Amino acid sequence: MNIGFDAKRAFQNRTGLGNYSRTLIRSLAETYPQHQYLLFAPKTKPLFRPPAGMRAVLPVKAHHRWLKSVWRSRWMVRDLQRQQVDVFHGLSAELPFGIHRTGIKTAVTMHDLIFERYPRQYNPVDVLTYRKKARYACEHASRVIAISEQTKADLVQFYSTPANRISVCYQACDPAFETLHPQEAITAMLRQYGLPARYFLYVGSVIERKNLLRIAEALHLLKDRLNIPLVVLGDGRQYKEKVKQFLRQKGLEQQVIWLNEVAGFAFKDLPALYQGATALLYPSLFEGFGIPILEALWSRTPVITSQGSCFLETGGNAALYVDPLNPAAIADAMEQVSENGTLVEGMKEKGIAHAQNFTIHKCAAAVMNVYENL
Repeated sequence: MNIGFDAKRAFQNRTGLGNYSRTLIRSLAETYPQHQYLLFAPKTKPLFRPPAGMRAVLPVKAHHRWLKSVWRSRWMVRDLQRQQVDVFHGLSAELPFGIHRTGIKTAVTMHDLIFERYPRQYNPVDVLTYRKKARYACEHASRVIAISEQTKADLVQFYSTPANRISVCYQACDPAFETLHPQEAITAMLRQYGLPARYFLYVGSVIERKNLLRIAEALHLLKDRLNIPLVVLGDGRQYKEKVKQFLRQKGLEQQVIWLNEVAGFAFKDLPALYQGATALLYPSLFEGFGIPILEALWSRTPVITSQGSCFLETGGNAALYVDPLNPAAIADAMEQVSENGTLVEGMKEKGIAHAQNFTIHKCAAAVMNVYENL
């Protein structure tokens, strides 16, 4: 097959949709080298180096290069036809408008519909834009791929997408998280960034839905009882300032280390950062999948996450589940993983076992099965 991808985010996004795109593209190329893969993107960047033999297709005409967003959302269709693409996969919840009239088979990955559940946390214009693209993709894709059963249920609820047109294909994470680092390497990484020997870890954007403020409230409840600091890898604006204000008021500023404010943190050190942590704290209110949970499971790091949403799918029987609206419950779980060695060892064993459900090869096989049945 001649398979095309919307590869914009593979080249341009460092997290989230970019990681999903890069991991899937690489795993398909490795597992199914008999197919040809084309990467359709407005431009390329050094962030992503495609596997050998994989070719990028960029806008060529002058007005296509000037209006790259229009090329990607509409004019790309002509290039798909010229390149004789058999299957086109929209990796980030959208397809170019008009593709349904070409006869090209299409798949689209829907990660979540959080903007439908929490529209007030988004710019209203962005909500309308996301909705228009997502509805078109769900209506016209030959097959819709959901990254979790939770996302599948949301597609049925919000867009009335028929359940029999949706395939759940769980995502994988970067294989770098599977490699265990010796304690000396972890210690050297911590020394490099000025981090303590013991710490809890938060990974994700610092926005209201991710719920960092309630972790801060849990730290306040634990003050003078459990003084393990929190390392935050992620950034934000107004909500981040709200969290900082709370920390200042409660005298907890020294308990939180904002790693984004430490110069030079490199992604290559992220697996070691997970592996050095006492636990990942991920009490998000809602997610489509929750990739940091999977990264932590592969890293043999205990996970504290939320009840509900997709979290049980991703964390299985390996995580501690708490009411994300209850700081006392978060604090209690933090105490458990910091003091109960038997519990922690059991969580690590269950975690690595559950992570086997999300290997890159299983993810690639599920997606290739979609292509082959279009």
